[in-house]
Amino acid sequence: MSDMEFTLKLTRQQDYRFNVEFDLAGVPDLQLDEPAPLGAGEGPNASRLLAAAVANCLSASLLFCLSKFKQEPGEIIANVKGKMIRNDKGRLRVGGFDVDIRLGQTVERLEHCAEQFEDFCVVTDSVRNGIPVSVRVLDAAGQLIHQSES
Repeated sequence: MSDMEFTLKLTRQQDYRFNVEFDLAGVPDLQLDEPAPLGAGEGPNASRLLAAAVANCLSASLLFCLSKFKQEPGEIIANVKGKMIRNDKGRLRVGGFDVDIRLGQTVERLEHCAEQFEDFCVVTDSVRNGIPVSVRVLDAAGQLIHQSES
């Protein structure tokens, strides 16, 4: 598999709790769960995981830019506020994220990086522009029972 592809495996454990196996050696599994009343809240749900991915990508992208200019920002703290909305069919959707990134110390070249780092954030730009998702559902015998493309 190339660096341009990755594969994760999700397995239902109980109710709405799923175990996620990553395709990275030494990386522990992650538990996902829905908050009550659907789940038991024993892990983050997909919306929170998406928020974490956006904030992590932005923080890492900013750090990468600063590092290129030999700047050490110290501690980086990103706070994300997610907003849930209902679409025109009444379905719950992620309506947006507000991300605040705070650097632990003053750095030079911050203006230059501030102008560019978002463009290099793979996740945030992908989310902003929409990500195509194809879906297949197979029954227990492996027969295709549903397929969609976006």
